[in-house]
Amino acid sequence: MGRIRSIELARELLRSAFDATDARTPEERKAHGAELRENVPLNTHALWNAPEDRPDPVALLKSQGESRVQALLPLRYERMSASAFTFYRGGALIMASDLNNTPSSGIEVQACGDAHISNFGLFSSPERRTVFDINDFDETARGPWEWDVKRLATSVEICCRDRGFDKKQAKRITRLCVRSYREAMAQFAQMGHLEVWYAHLDVDTLMGVFADKTTKANRKQAEKIVSKAKAKNSARAIMKLTEVVDGELRIVSDPPIVVPMRDMAAKEGRNGDFTAEDMEKLVRLALAGYRRTLPLDKRRLVQLYRGVDIAHKVVGVGSVGTRALIVVMQGASSDDHLVLQIKEAQESVLERFCGKSEFSHHGERVVEGQRAIQTASDMLLGWCSLPDPSGKMKDYYVRQLWDGKGSIDLTVIDEERLERLASVAGWTLAHAHARTGDRFEIAGYLGEDDTFDKAVAKFARAYANQNEADYARFMQALDDGELPRNDAENAE
Repeated sequence: MGRIRSIELARELLRSAFDATDARTPEERKAHGAELRENVPLNTHALWNAPEDRPDPVALLKSQGESRVQALLPLRYERMSASAFTFYRGGALIMASDLNNTPSSGIEVQACGDAHISNFGLFSSPERRTVFDINDFDETARGPWEWDVKRLATSVEICCRDRGFDKKQAKRITRLCVRSYREAMAQFAQMGHLEVWYAHLDVDTLMGVFADKTTKANRKQAEKIVSKAKAKNSARAIMKLTEVVDGELRIVSDPPIVVPMRDMAAKEGRNGDFTAEDMEKLVRLALAGYRRTLPLDKRRLVQLYRGVDIAHKVVGVGSVGTRALIVVMQGASSDDHLVLQIKEAQESVLERFCGKSEFSHHGERVVEGQRAIQTASDMLLGWCSLPDPSGKMKDYYVRQLWDGKGSIDLTVIDEERLERLASVAGWTLAHAHARTGDRFEIAGYLGEDDTFDKAVAKFARAYANQNEADYARFMQALDDGELPRNDAENAE
């Protein structure tokens, strides 16, 4: 009876596995995508008019700040205040709230949630290839694919304005970005599942494609960016962030950006009791839960390193105020180091409008979303939970710090380089969506002409205007004291 029951169970599992697969042919799914245009025409994606009951952007930022380190909020607002572009970078919640009132085809993907142009760049794959991909996943969740496309296109428009490009230039580059997305999705809809999964943009390929399409100066600049990214690793982090004290590596204090745990202990009057052994114990405690989320081989690798020092480190623009730690670890010798970042993961901005994630742990949500979207992810990605000063448990994800990460300086980018970046970003976003959503339906919905390109470019112009109005409201709130300004005493 037991064997018969086992066979029945195996058959049931097999049936359920096949039942979970869409039985429609690719042609049928493309046709269904095309049918969706009847209810949500492509040109409706051009629409943006702020509703009368639109939430106040400052109120949204305040609500987001409630769960963050209050002493760091002035620093967050200072970084957002630098320009309309940096404000946009920190305003993912504001735009998600607005996108919730825009047309959607109803097709969902694993959305980035914050697909602005600054969140595309270089990093090292586990095979040590330098690849180009999305590199920020704090907001990833299931959601409409259009939201990512519109956030990316709008970021390109705002970047063009920030660089002083005229309207014609901005329109052309923004349309190019959306066209690249649409054409890439059409290509992915002609490919097999494994072929789509393995597709990637490594730097050698990019350099080869653009070698004869750019100036010598821009080629040299690209090579410099790649070289800098390859050098940005744990060894570089050690050189930049640490010093040797009494024969041991110690993270250099630079408050409020970098605050070692030993300094925090000193403020509490416990400096004399905070020994190197305490430091190592604290690191072990912080990483204990994380190691259990790793594959066995990676778990054993991390266990070969011992904790040397740990510190709080402020990162990013929109992320400022969330808790983030860096951990310095030493391996087989004095020049064998591993530097990990333990970064707090809070509710995705998409979850307020698209429903709760299937993952109850936000660190797991970030890690699994990243693995689904990226061509090749950090092999040491994992997650854990740690208590805050009040004892409340918080969700974190863990990754290598500066693992070959490189980005393009958008404050000095010229028209040609922004064209190239917008084009590859469009391809990359389409690849992420093709891996995690129904590429056949999306391709069918988009069609073969440039209607969608024009519509989203028009939306981007309108929403860039909205962003400028929101930025003015934000700056007024800072001037009026409605939001706290940064000062060294408050930040510390």
